[in-house]
Amino acid sequence: MTQQARRLRARLAALGAVGATALAAAGVQGAAHAADAPLPVVITGEDRVDLSLHSDNGDPTEPQVDLRLDVPGEEFEGDGEVPAVYRGEYTIRIDARGLKGVAKADLPCDADGLVAVCSGYDLYAGTTYNRLGGIRLDLTDDSEAGDTGSIVVTGEGEGLEFTPLTVDVRVGGPELLNRALSLPKDLKAGETFEPPLGVMNVGGVPSEGAVLRLYGSRGLSFPDDFGNCSSTVVDTGPLLRQHTEVLCAFPDTLEAGAAYTLAGPVRVKTADFALHDIFSSSFRPLEPGEEKTLHEGRRQGSGPDLTLERAGDADPAQYTRYAELDLPTTNTYDLELTGASASGAAGDTVTAEIGFANNGPAWISALRSGGEPFSFTVVAPEGSTVTSAPEKCRTITVDGSVPGYRCSVATPLLEDARLTFPFELRVDEVVEGARGRVAMPEWDNPFDSDPSNDVAWIVLNAPGEPGDDGTGGSDGGPSDDPSAPGAGDGDGDGSGDGTGTDDADSASGGGAGDDADGGLALTGAQGVGLLGGAAVLALGLGAAVVVYQRRRAGRDGEAAV
Repeated sequence: MTQQARRLRARLAALGAVGATALAAAGVQGAAHAADAPLPVVITGEDRVDLSLHSDNGDPTEPQVDLRLDVPGEEFEGDGEVPAVYRGEYTIRIDARGLKGVAKADLPCDADGLVAVCSGYDLYAGTTYNRLGGIRLDLTDDSEAGDTGSIVVTGEGEGLEFTPLTVDVRVGGPELLNRALSLPKDLKAGETFEPPLGVMNVGGVPSEGAVLRLYGSRGLSFPDDFGNCSSTVVDTGPLLRQHTEVLCAFPDTLEAGAAYTLAGPVRVKTADFALHDIFSSSFRPLEPGEEKTLHEGRRQGSGPDLTLERAGDADPAQYTRYAELDLPTTNTYDLELTGASASGAAGDTVTAEIGFANNGPAWISALRSGGEPFSFTVVAPEGSTVTSAPEKCRTITVDGSVPGYRCSVATPLLEDARLTFPFELRVDEVVEGARGRVAMPEWDNPFDSDPSNDVAWIVLNAPGEPGDDGTGGSDGGPSDDPSAPGAGDGDGDGSGDGTGTDDADSASGGGAGDDADGGLALTGAQGVGLLGGAAVLALGLGAAVVVYQRRRAGRDGEAAV
């Protein structure tokens, strides 16, 4: 009996005779309806599994086949009890005897050798609430390249009509690995490079063709035009998802154990704003008939075909499941904070608009961290109290004791982003030239080309003529203290991802880190973090980037974001 059946019977007992009679009547009505027109139920799951001779075939604790029942109707999305479409006993039979001598199968439910039977009581619309279990497949000592077998899953129940599922299993089929990539030396933004693309079939049988997928995030493009390739460009919506994808079909056979290279170069163009953009390449076997449909709905190339040619002796160690690079790594951006000034008598409320800008030329992609925000801190001038702060700013203590705010800036951040953070301040006491500090953390960020404008000032009741607001700049601001850098002479507004409390194109989140003294947490692709309130540089460049990418959990080699 399934957990769903147990829960239903427990509810029947709890409801008592009246409730039980009502539920029973509902079940009878459902069965009567099903008798007139059998309820169609489709057994779903992966219909093909290729077992590799060179790997663990995924996480050994995870099944490759997820069995579910797909029942007609609109899937329930509300709260409370899920309404059943059908109530009555049914059984599912999983017959894996066709795998004898081919592979080992770990079956769900009540299994007797290579046959298992699952029983259930109620069915729900859709597939979410109708999970049967998973099937884990592994090699045996008798498994050999080219072995094939199948699992047949059938079902029966009064008033039900099941569509069975057949899972075809193959051992040592075509298995295509990609030529490992390394960072191009001294590649600068705006330049083009030619990655050494190649493929090796380490499987036990030939592959009847292959598909090459090239992926580039927002700062990368592919200028070549090949007749057997097609492309799509996503340049709207969230910045994290903007990309270019190219698919190329190669119909010729790739022999088992053989390596191949592209007969001609494929260029990858980097934009002037590119920094830590993701490039990936991957080969997979061409499915029967796929060549005719692969390019549907995509921009078809019109130039000569891109072809593969067989390489000489190849070392499998030079080929990998994931071939990715983050590039270029030599570009820079300029983050700038802009302060403000205001004057008022005691009891007045004034507004100080803090400006934040990226002066480029690079964007801040943060693609590897999924758009993790970073932050800066704000301390109000002496004699004033913050009465209203922007939505993305929250109260903290700075330097362990000074009341202040941490303001979050979402990423990705465009190369010309302009944001404003308006603070309303009540003047409690007039203090001439009172200053409040606005600052990013003191850190060694090699990608910020001008750290001198990472600090700005809020000045209240500054002495001097109007316009002498002391908001800072390259001269160090209004203070005589040479250690207090200014914020440049920008005004902090303009077009960008948002204005202070919103970033429409970026992933949102809270402040970066919850430590009491604040700090800029720019991890991810920038590879920079904070430890114990001090900025620590943690950049993974060159081969370290590739090693990191290969070890990322959950990647399937087909998706780069």
